[in-house]
Amino acid sequence: MSLLFGVIVLTIGISWWVQDRPLLKAKLLLRPFDVIHKGQWYRLISHGFIHADFTHLAFNMFVLWQFGTSVEYQMQQAWSGSSLIASLEPSFLVLYFGGMLAAGLPSLWKQRDNPNYASLGASGGVSAVMMAYILLFPTNKLLLFFVIPMPAFVAGILFFAYERYMNKRGATGIAHDAHLMGAIFGVVYVLLLDADTLPRMIRAFSLLF
Repeated sequence: MSLLFGVIVLTIGISWWVQDRPLLKAKLLLRPFDVIHKGQWYRLISHGFIHADFTHLAFNMFVLWQFGTSVEYQMQQAWSGSSLIASLEPSFLVLYFGGMLAAGLPSLWKQRDNPNYASLGASGGVSAVMMAYILLFPTNKLLLFFVIPMPAFVAGILFFAYERYMNKRGATGIAHDAHLMGAIFGVVYVLLLDADTLPRMIRAFSLLF
């Protein structure tokens, strides 16, 4: 069984289990106030296993599956032992949970003294995996809104532009800064793992000119 499959099954199981158990769900939320002032650091990871509703869960797990299968395979086949970080198996879990941790940093800082703030969802880890895919396979075709075909690296640029715009706009009820930080972690992680990333991206960009 792949690590990706295990993560998806565990996330679906926990999300489903706590849906009708609000007290338990509350203990897993990312609450920066409780992390900083009560030392509940586990919340930086536990929030990624719960979701607001079925649609939230289904979308995150679908995107994770779509991008994660190729990313996990690439890590297992091509990078095993090729660098210090890659040798820290399982590297896919480092990517996913590292993205989740990175995604929590903005709210951890900005909301550290706000006892009423809470967030949940695996979007940070999913964003990290998605960006890893884009850097590994920049010329693969993706369907924007499941309709518009474009190279993966173009979709990545649009993703960053959209998330940055929505983050500056604010008041959306979505932690766009978490998406950005998770994606940035994914970019940095792949750059550290794979020396061919920059040349591959340069070749991809050259296709535009």
